[in-house]
Amino acid sequence: MPDSAPIVKMKELPCGMYNARLDDKGRLKLPTQFQRYFGALDDPRLFVTSLDRRIARIFPLALWRAHEHFIETYAGDPKLPKRMLFNAADLGGEAEMDAQGRVLFAPELRRELGIENQNVRIRNSKGWVEVLSEKIYEEMKRDAAGLTEDDVSNVEAPRPN
Repeated sequence: MPDSAPIVKMKELPCGMYNARLDDKGRLKLPTQFQRYFGALDDPRLFVTSLDRRIARIFPLALWRAHEHFIETYAGDPKLPKRMLFNAADLGGEAEMDAQGRVLFAPELRRELGIENQNVRIRNSKGWVEVLSEKIYEEMKRDAAGLTEDDVSNVEAPRPN
């Protein structure tokens, strides 16, 4: 019997920006690091949606429930939670990662974000995964290129001793 490397399960999402693609059936093939993270969760259910109708988000369902509660109890502008939760319900749906590491996106979400059968960029964001269309990625990249050395110095954490 051949030796095989042990499957490493990750308890936190990987850092960095990753290329991915939605296939013609609306499934996002996750990079291996993301597959390991979702595979290590106690509950395999996910919630795939968008709050702003620009960026898709993949939440572990338990994290979505906590995030949903936070939005519902937001004390600022009372219209914001209603609009965000409407978007989430209108475009979202529960999903699970399949054995090939794919997650199905609802047709309404794919159409709204223009990501049907398209390349996307994915990244970790506060415990969920953000899925950026190429258009949104390029907008964010242009905006980030405007940072100055002073901007970076003002925000950087001090070096540990």
